[in-house]
Amino acid sequence: MLKGFKDFIMRGNVMDLAVGIIIGAAFGAVVTALVEKVLMPAIALMTGGPINFDDWLNVNGIQFGALLTALVNFLLIAAAVYFALVLPMNKLAERKAAKEGITEEEAADPQVELLTQIRDELKANRGA
Repeated sequence: MLKGFKDFIMRGNVMDLAVGIIIGAAFGAVVTALVEKVLMPAIALMTGGPINFDDWLNVNGIQFGALLTALVNFLLIAAAVYFALVLPMNKLAERKAAKEGITEEEAADPQVELLTQIRDELKANRGA
C-alpha cells in the first residue's frame, strides 16, 4: 500500500504540479505587490483619485467600491501576467521555431499525417 502511494507521489506530473503551485504562489505575491504598491498608486497619481475604491460608493453597508477595487486589481494582475509572462514566452517560442526552421505544417501531429497517408492509400486502392 505504501509502495503504491510512493509511486504515485514520485510520478513526474505530480511533482511538476507541486512545483507549479509553489512557484505560482510565490509569483502571486510578486504580482500582488506590483499591482497594490506600484500600479494602483501610479493610477491614483495620474487621475488624482484614491489608491483604491473601497470607501467609494457605499450604500447602506453594501460596498460597491470594494468590488470595483477587486475588478481593477484583477484586470491589472491579468495585464501584468500577460505582458510579463505570456507575451515574452510566445515571442521566445516564435524565435525558437524560426531558428529551427519549423513551420506549422512541419510541426503537425505525426498521427494525423499517418492517418492522412492511410486515407490516401485506401482511396487509391479503391480506384484501382
